[in-house]
Amino acid sequence: MFDIRPILSTLRRHKTASALIVLEIALSCAIICNAVFLIGTRIERIERPSGVAESEIVRIQLTGIGRDDNAEALSREDVAALQAIPGVKAAALTNQIPYGNSSWNTSINLAPDQENPTMNAAMYLGDEQLLEALGLQLVAGRDFNDDEYVDWESINAADSKTTVPAIIITRAMAEKLFPGESAIGKSIYASGKEPKRVVGVIETLIRPGNASPATLYDSMIMPIRVPYSIGSNYVLRTDPDRRDEVLKAAVDKLDQINPNRILLKDETFEVLRDKFYAQDRAMVWLLVAVCIGLLVVTALGIVGLASFWVQQRTKQIGVRRALGATRGQILRYFQTENFLLASVGIALGMAMAYGINQLLMQHYELARLPAIYLPIGAITLWVLGQLAVFGPARRAAAVPPAVATRSV
Repeated sequence: MFDIRPILSTLRRHKTASALIVLEIALSCAIICNAVFLIGTRIERIERPSGVAESEIVRIQLTGIGRDDNAEALSREDVAALQAIPGVKAAALTNQIPYGNSSWNTSINLAPDQENPTMNAAMYLGDEQLLEALGLQLVAGRDFNDDEYVDWESINAADSKTTVPAIIITRAMAEKLFPGESAIGKSIYASGKEPKRVVGVIETLIRPGNASPATLYDSMIMPIRVPYSIGSNYVLRTDPDRRDEVLKAAVDKLDQINPNRILLKDETFEVLRDKFYAQDRAMVWLLVAVCIGLLVVTALGIVGLASFWVQQRTKQIGVRRALGATRGQILRYFQTENFLLASVGIALGMAMAYGINQLLMQHYELARLPAIYLPIGAITLWVLGQLAVFGPARRAAAVPPAVATRSV
């Protein structure tokens, strides 16, 4: 068994240098563990599914100039013209879209006189082709019937008695409202005191904006035809290789119907998603750069200290070689020495990583650091330490026994 007592004795004589390396490794371990965790959460956020057929969708957003009393009729003309464009599978007008710049939400109750809402959900409004245009997948129930659609103007007219009879919700929302039961046929109260019957359940539909993970997929669809002055989001579904062609044709068609409107955005859904997650991707690359920088600095510190110690102990190493120590034993001596320092630093770094995570949880609502990230950080720094010390250790092992006979 390799005797570590000489190593411990040497480290006690170089307390300041040893403490600096330990502290450097501890800080690197603490920061890298949390940085890798943050990178993982950002990547998970970027890759979360939206529920819509992203590779097939283009979106056009426009707005009118002033008040348009004919907005409802014009919107129907727009949708009909867009549906007739070659290559368009479905076209719809909706109030909001995933990754859009607006978010319509409402509280959800299970009883009309409920004091505190059961939950809050995103509220998508759209016409007869909305589900098909977004590529949403029904997992239970059905789509809306034709007689269940109502117009926005009719609902919001003075003394209106028009109600929304049906609603479609996501699976996540259904499981929260009716755990262990089928949601089909159940009634909920949303955006009004009249009950709305659940007629369908879709697999997934992400909420617009930056919703918390717990409420990310709490979304519902109401059969309400909105005018472009309210909705402003035209969604067209087409073959992926025809998106640019369809997008140009759709913009030209809308301009022909009424040129007195302002085009705000025309883009594929993938571009929209990329813009939405641009900051997350930038944060990932920043954290990766921080991790690489810390590892490089830590490695250089280990190399520098090991090289200094080799230079200071040249005569001592020569004496050991003259007394019969092999090159392998000298190499293992320095590697063991570094392993001990790294182990102390890693142990301290794990405690610091937990403390940093507690601060992030308190101030930034970050999740608790999973325990798996601690051994990942430890193994990374152990391997880094052994690789960094290998060069100086080889130089030490190459010191000839004749050095012992020379003067210092």
